[in-house]
Amino acid sequence: MIYRKEGKSLLVLTGIFLALYWLPVGHGRFDRAILEALALARWYAREHVILCLVPAFFIAGAIACFVSQASVIKYLGPQAKKVLAYGVASVSGSVLAVCSCTVLPLFAGIYTRGAGLGPATAFLYSGPAINVLAIILTARILGVQLGVARAIGAVIFSVVIGLLMHLIFRKEETIKEEQTLSMPEPEVSRPLWKTASYFATMVAVLVFANWGKPDSPVGLWNAIYSSKWIITGAAAAVLGGMLVAWFGLRLWGVIVTGLAVLGLGLAFPHQPLAAFVAGIAGLSILAGTGSSESGAWLGSTWGFAKQILPLLLGGVLVAGALLGRPGGEGLIPPRWISGLVGGNSVGANLFASVVGAFMYFATLTEVPILQGLLGAGMGKGPALALLLAGPALSLPNMLVIRSVMGTRKTAVFVGLVVVIATLSGLLFGAITR
Repeated sequence: MIYRKEGKSLLVLTGIFLALYWLPVGHGRFDRAILEALALARWYAREHVILCLVPAFFIAGAIACFVSQASVIKYLGPQAKKVLAYGVASVSGSVLAVCSCTVLPLFAGIYTRGAGLGPATAFLYSGPAINVLAIILTARILGVQLGVARAIGAVIFSVVIGLLMHLIFRKEETIKEEQTLSMPEPEVSRPLWKTASYFATMVAVLVFANWGKPDSPVGLWNAIYSSKWIITGAAAAVLGGMLVAWFGLRLWGVIVTGLAVLGLGLAFPHQPLAAFVAGIAGLSILAGTGSSESGAWLGSTWGFAKQILPLLLGGVLVAGALLGRPGGEGLIPPRWISGLVGGNSVGANLFASVVGAFMYFATLTEVPILQGLLGAGMGKGPALALLLAGPALSLPNMLVIRSVMGTRKTAVFVGLVVVIATLSGLLFGAITR
């Protein structure tokens, strides 16, 4: 037994040694891939961790602390009305407008609180897939046909994927349903409107802080973009008032934090991250030193961050090394990809779905990437396949999903997304030929 254990350790160490010994340092493609991986990780850390993930962690922590397990089960659990559960899950992305990584803390929050596998995975898919801004941008730049097909496909497929996940794992869902029959009715500590308002303000901070710049300098979307930080600050101020009135945070602490945020915002108007970080730091300190309820919220938030963030950053590094950034080049040359997605064959659609599933797309970046691929000869069918698989999945996303619901369910979920995206691409390509 000892020899077997030590033998495994020897094999691992030997493999690491050989990998380092034969590391192709100095080869142009390998060196560029390493730089692409680091550059993508740096970009991700600057653009997404603070503005996207941290607010999502706080929302997920709040779900775990302030939304009772019985309430989640009532509306999203195995016994919930299917129309309500899947209806809410399938249109969530139109409100959240998050990427495949930002949706993960929210998915983990509702799934660990007892949401059924079907509605939870429908939410997981729809969160990044049904993004109003992305769909409008798709229609404007890539054509109305692709925009409409993306919108309809994302809504339908979120429900289909959720139902299939429920059916495939129905035995486990039946056991889960039986376990919830004895679940007591939730004890209501505060009125529903207070809880809903509290979550709405946090979602507003998440959405408006990440509001992307539209392609047109006029119109409603541009007006919102121009005022995004004023709207975000107003939502944060309302949230601060709620935390004082309903959750027992110190008034003077919230006022000091608000003044610090305002001062940094005025002093550095072109560097809003400084004010945003000050707000996060102040909220964390106040929640950690406040009531037991706010302390539990911070603890739950930190728990999600520890579970999810290392996997995401590791996945971003690997994805960057393999596929590079938009306009960059990793170990896999972009010309290989563009050469394999022409026409409307099964292989082209399947390849587009698989590449889209593993590549990381930040919100809205899939549109200019596809614009370049279409110009290089990509077919419309594979383009839709990538649009339906890409924003909803990524390698970092898969690593975290596996840590939440296990390898088998993750593999089935990814497989369903790839297969359905491939079939939809084939159908769309045949219709628009």
